[in-house]
Amino acid sequence: MSLDVTRAETHAHEARRRLEHARTSRLAQLRALDESERGPEDHLLSAQRTAMRRVLAEIEEAFTRIDDGTYGVCVSCAKPVPAERLEILPYTRHCVACRRRTA
Repeated sequence: MSLDVTRAETHAHEARRRLEHARTSRLAQLRALDESERGPEDHLLSAQRTAMRRVLAEIEEAFTRIDDGTYGVCVSCAKPVPAERLEILPYTRHCVACRRRTA
């Protein structure tokens, strides 16, 4: 097994670990929102639930990118997303420059 393959497997393992942690955290937050005593008509609570579900979908998409080998590559410019950005936001699809353009 080459060093590059071992390195890629290590990166994929670390990415999965970070994504699993992010998913677990977001699911706990969503459960807490669902258990809130406020009613479904609370617009702020509804917006928070929607945001949590959107992030959970992004996390699942990131798992797919790991499986197909495109994780860590910006979907806009196809350049590598810096490792530091992936550590902070493991489900990101964009590098900082492209994210600024899409925001």
